Amino acid sequence: MKKEKVVVIGTNHAGTHSILEIANKYKDTHEVVTYDKNDNISFLGCGMALWIGGVIDSGDGLFYATPESLREAGAEVHMKHDFKNVDFDKKTIEVEDIDTGEMKTETYDKLIFAIGSWPILPPLPGHDLENIMYAKIFQNAQSAIEKIKDPSIKKVTVVGAGYIGIELVEAFKENGKEVTLINDMDVLNRYYDSNFQEMMRANLEKNGIIMQLGETVTEFAGDGKVSKVITTKGEYDTDLVLMSIGFKPNTGILADTGIELTPRGAILTNNRMETSIKDVYAIGDCATVYNNASEQFENIALATNAVRTGIVAGHNVCGTPLEMQGVQGSNAIHIFGLTLSSTGLTECVAKSSGMNVETVEFTDLIKSAFMPENDEITVKVVWEKETKRIVGAQMASTSDITLALHFFSLAIQERYTMDKLALTDTFFLPHFNQPHNFITKAGLLALGKL
Repeated sequence: MKKEKVVVIGTNHAGTHSILEIANKYKDTHEVVTYDKNDNISFLGCGMALWIGGVIDSGDGLFYATPESLREAGAEVHMKHDFKNVDFDKKTIEVEDIDTGEMKTETYDKLIFAIGSWPILPPLPGHDLENIMYAKIFQNAQSAIEKIKDPSIKKVTVVGAGYIGIELVEAFKENGKEVTLINDMDVLNRYYDSNFQEMMRANLEKNGIIMQLGETVTEFAGDGKVSKVITTKGEYDTDLVLMSIGFKPNTGILADTGIELTPRGAILTNNRMETSIKDVYAIGDCATVYNNASEQFENIALATNAVRTGIVAGHNVCGTPLEMQGVQGSNAIHIFGLTLSSTGLTECVAKSSGMNVETVEFTDLIKSAFMPENDEITVKVVWEKETKRIVGAQMASTSDITLALHFFSLAIQERYTMDKLALTDTFFLPHFNQPHNFITKAGLLALGKL
């Protein structure tokens, strides 16, 4: 029996996991061919700041697969090949060999787009000056490592106060640099409500970060190399700029192909990661996933989502039905000893989306009060008023409380309600928590509002 050919464009997190599912579990019935324009695969960008900050000695451990390991699994791997075109009617793609310029046409039975996302690069005056950098791929991290070794680089400016921007702020500070953070809004505004933003802002200021919030960069100045960042409110001397203002789906090449895209350019998919084109799938940062909190398909670019969408598509292209269970956008950040974590919707996002929500927020000790080593935790839970279903949660502490986020994430996925949360059965041991720990306490405090 002739094997079906699955072509995967992209070997990022999503692509790699999809390839491995097909190669390891369906090798008797399917062959898998992959193309990627890079020369390496599976780079864990979340470790970039750890490498730059010296927490880890090298970037070698930030790869969990190689072209060779995919080939050993049975995949046909073509690196440094740039995807150029697709013909959905003929079921062909065109790729260009970056080294030789040679064009190649590849046929497919099933096609998976794992083309990822790319940093937003505003064409500001001076954007092409030397020492203006971006954070995405392995080569970006390598360049940043080399730059911070240069003793002439004393002042670093990070533009963008999302997760990557703030992690890089800490990394540059740990290297002894004077660091300025510029953002047009508050820190982490997409993931947390105001009280949690204030905690992180105060934490950064306490550790010597110069904060310039509520400002928009309008220009870069310098003679060959960047020496100044100009914003709507001021000018700031700098030796190095790291741009981190967000990412967009890398789907520009698909704009006129007939495949259905969202207004922001993500490939619209269902829970099997199928697109609007028969036998074509999309996974990872370039695709949509179902948000259980908002009850809409959205582009939520997280490594965890990429991995799961890759696994789901890998089975579906080979004929085994498997569906995503939706996502909550669960995330966390650890900066200068402070850990914030969130899942689902913030109060601000929920209300701006037209949802009628209620909240509870409190600060308490994690363990019983008589325990000698004890830290505080601040918790906020957001729920839909009419249904009582939990739609979001946020936590902050100097202790590692991130495992509790898994509970809140599952609660959102399973449409758990606040009255159930109040009486959920949890264990008690003074070493770890209180009789009414911070999870159930959120429900108990909410009872009067339900």
